[in-house]
Amino acid sequence: MKNKLLICLLFLLSFQTYSQIIFEKGYFVDNNDKKTTCLIKNFDWSNNPTEIQYKLDEQDQPISISIAQIKAFGIDNQSKYERFTVDIDKSTQVISNMNYDKNPEFKKETALLKVLLEGKASLFEYISGNYTRYFFKTDSLSINQLVYKSYKTSEEQIAQNNQYKQQLWMTLKCDNIAITTIEKLSYRKNSLLKFFTKYNECNNSDYTVFKSNEKRDLFNLNIRPGITTSAISISNSSLPTPDYDRDFDNKIGFRFGLEAEFILPINKNKWALIFEPTYVGGYKAEKSRLDSKTNEELKGNIEYNSIELPIGVRYYMFLNSNSSLFINGQAVIEHTINSEAYVEYSTQRNTTLELKPTTSFTFGLGYKLKKKYSVEFRANFGKNILDNYREWNSNYKSFALTFGYSIF
Repeated sequence: MKNKLLICLLFLLSFQTYSQIIFEKGYFVDNNDKKTTCLIKNFDWSNNPTEIQYKLDEQDQPISISIAQIKAFGIDNQSKYERFTVDIDKSTQVISNMNYDKNPEFKKETALLKVLLEGKASLFEYISGNYTRYFFKTDSLSINQLVYKSYKTSEEQIAQNNQYKQQLWMTLKCDNIAITTIEKLSYRKNSLLKFFTKYNECNNSDYTVFKSNEKRDLFNLNIRPGITTSAISISNSSLPTPDYDRDFDNKIGFRFGLEAEFILPINKNKWALIFEPTYVGGYKAEKSRLDSKTNEELKGNIEYNSIELPIGVRYYMFLNSNSSLFINGQAVIEHTINSEAYVEYSTQRNTTLELKPTTSFTFGLGYKLKKKYSVEFRANFGKNILDNYREWNSNYKSFALTFGYSIF
């Protein structure tokens, strides 16, 4: 059952990754300099794209075209990419893999560079994996990378090649730009954007800054009440008979949580980190069995209440502007409150067990309306709640129906 649900979740994830991001008004320019106005699937690319999908009309089937077929493309009022064949420094930023050479390690590559600012002097961005490179060109200078490289000077120390500052000072001079401005310039997007803006304004040049107008909802706090259904089984492997073993029945309980949701500003706000401290209670059950030798009744009862601390990842699949599906995967650390099991092995022998759960994993599938209301089905397929006893085994399974309301 667990494996089947995992397969279903992975299928949904892979399918929706390519099916729910909407097509938006844009254009592309082909190798013959023909500009085609169309609808482009906006993936809000975290890495520089190598292809795009477009439609000429909303009802058309999407068409894919690769980087080899387009010179440029753009999403109206949001982003623009241009194709260049450039030398890109591929040196690592991972300290353990750095070398002692301060010079960049250039490799030629054809890429669709993201246009950050377009003007007399234009700024471009290239992102691949865990490193970012910036490029620039002017109306009289072809495109070049702004060079910044970290390298080792000893096993314990690193230094930086800040050649980009010299490049900018030599090529983008203006009366209003002092050397101290260049010296303070960091190799980051916002810092470089401010500099290129200042340069274009200093030269009275028209310029365009490309950035998404989409409002980023980066944090949500949600109230999460719900109901649970749980079943618990316990057994003792050290005894010759199963008289301590109990399969406690399914019981309805309740839960109440407060969820902090941190939206990641990538892939059109489709990914989030979630942390949901939750009180789960109300599980009480009794289960008697007959002594295997005397046929006398052996009693057993259990009570389980806990504070759960689930932390994990959520992925949204937008259906339209007002509704979305989502899936969760979470690791759950748990602390019990007033929880114990009492079981009889014979009329003379019994034991009371303190319940201590292991870390477990939950999976959820839910629906959200107007970014305010939600409902989620969540499953925890099993955890050991007798982790503090070597000879005892247990299995706790639970399912929950949770309702959510976003405070902000």
